[in-house]
Amino acid sequence: MGDSAKTEGKKKPSFFKGLKKEFKKVTWPDRKTVTKQTAAVVVVSVALGLLIALMDFIIQYGVDWLVTF
Repeated sequence: MGDSAKTEGKKKPSFFKGLKKEFKKVTWPDRKTVTKQTAAVVVVSVALGLLIALMDFIIQYGVDWLVTF
């Protein structure tokens, strides 16, 4: 009975008010940092895609060679 009596009179804060308060605490990166990080993600994604495509081509060529052998 002790804790419930204390919390009955208090109103629960709104979720969106709490969310807004937390977003104000966030340290957002500047435009230069976001641009550099975005470029890095794009470059790494393209390079990884090309590497996977190359490996797929080589494996497919090897499997085709084994099947016709």
